[in-house]
Amino acid sequence: MKSEASILRDFTVDRRVWLLSGVSIGIGICATLLAVVLLRCISLSTNLFYYHRFSIAPVSSAGSSLGYWMVLIPVLGGLLVGLMARFGSDKIRGHGIPEAIEAILLHRAKVDPKIALLKPLSAAIAIGSGGPFGAEGPIIMTGGAVGSLIGQWMHVTDAERTTLLVAGAAAGMSATFATPVAAILLAVELLLFEWRPRSLVPVALASATAGLLRVYWLGAGPLFNMPAFDAPPRGSLVLGALVLGAILALVASAMSRMMYAFEDLFERLPIHWMWWPAIGGVGIGVGGLFFPRGLGVGYDNIADLLRGNAPLGLIGGILLAKSLMWAFSLGSGTSGGVLAPLLMIGGAVGALAGHLIHAPVESQALWALIGMGSMLAGSLGVPLTAILFCLEVTHCLPALLPLTVACIASYLVTSLIMPRSILTEKLSRRGYHLTREYGVDPLELVLVRDVVSAPAQGVSTHQLPDFYAYADETTRSAAETMASEGLETLTVVDRETRLICGELSLRDLLRGRGRSYERESERLKLSRSLSPEHGGHN
Repeated sequence: MKSEASILRDFTVDRRVWLLSGVSIGIGICATLLAVVLLRCISLSTNLFYYHRFSIAPVSSAGSSLGYWMVLIPVLGGLLVGLMARFGSDKIRGHGIPEAIEAILLHRAKVDPKIALLKPLSAAIAIGSGGPFGAEGPIIMTGGAVGSLIGQWMHVTDAERTTLLVAGAAAGMSATFATPVAAILLAVELLLFEWRPRSLVPVALASATAGLLRVYWLGAGPLFNMPAFDAPPRGSLVLGALVLGAILALVASAMSRMMYAFEDLFERLPIHWMWWPAIGGVGIGVGGLFFPRGLGVGYDNIADLLRGNAPLGLIGGILLAKSLMWAFSLGSGTSGGVLAPLLMIGGAVGALAGHLIHAPVESQALWALIGMGSMLAGSLGVPLTAILFCLEVTHCLPALLPLTVACIASYLVTSLIMPRSILTEKLSRRGYHLTREYGVDPLELVLVRDVVSAPAQGVSTHQLPDFYAYADETTRSAAETMASEGLETLTVVDRETRLICGELSLRDLLRGRGRSYERESERLKLSRSLSPEHGGHN
């Protein structure tokens, strides 16, 4: 019996993609609802903690009149998060995205049902009590948990369950930031670990669904407005963006190292980790006294940076107080995301660059946007996501060229100086390693007929074996058949004549894999042919 994998097609996709696509649309609806609920819960939590009123109206904790009592509020919030993690699930601790990656790679895309409830609740408490975190990480994890739970309820494979988990995660990000395309790219660059129609289409539909519903439930984009910038990019601007991108790569590396240094510090404390978020809350509270605008998500800070009129006091406060508050508290193991704080810090570096070169208001806003994208590309290792994300949250199309240059520069430098991103470092510390490089399987580039051994002289058979490989199919397809059926050799058949033309062994597959290694390792200088038509001699 011959599997469908042997059919010569560009893509390995079957009709189950229709089922997954339909389910993903439903997941997109659920994830958007959860995003709305989480954002409302953050507002409710902020009102309760800082204004002692029951309201879901968006409000900043920086405007509270509690004075020095504000120091205790993040401590209380951290204590509640610690208790939820200790007696609920410790999976609610941390950024959210590393936990999603861990579930995909190590737990067959299965997420504990408690996560769908405890993660958004703990994030609402942590952020509402002043935690300088983003809501996107918890929303991504919560949306992913919903997708995983639906996948566990259905009769699907692990790969299909992964698709549903990632569909929920992408929908959560799309609903939060009004960035449906960037959410798809984040899924590809960070979560899916593949680029195939079977997963890309359902994820895209979930993200698009969330992007559509967000218009009705949270408002249309862009999330941040920028001054008009109609002039075409000049060479000096692009060159400056290149330099700024490289600088932000160093900042991204420093932020990652600082956060994990604080995490190591907490690991050495002689007390149970349940109490760590409360200690992290002390740092938030003290920092909030000196820089109240460092409390909470801080989307208003990002908005000021992208308007181009951010004062130096705000920029300095973000770079010093906000950075320390975020790194210290997140290192304590509380619940919160990294995206919004990193965008804010990168934007502050870009805005500072605009101030230093005495750029006009609209140019300062552009420099802030370039800094945001560079920080995201470098710290998370997602350059394409960073470019599209910045364009979608601002609709500033003239920034495309300098933004692309800066993000690629940041991505290059961090790839050279950082062994792991700020997200994958957490997985490494848990004893797991993963590669972030995607490429076509080397066996996909080698045909069976090129490596087949023991060639036969057109041996005919009236009854082929149950499992065989065609001479013109890829060795990857043949390897999948051998792996699934536990075979060490596979009969090779000519597709047209149906004659047996050889046998494929594991040694032959290794020979095919060796060709890819040669392409990667051998450095040969190509010269012009010495044939007579090129003036040479035989």
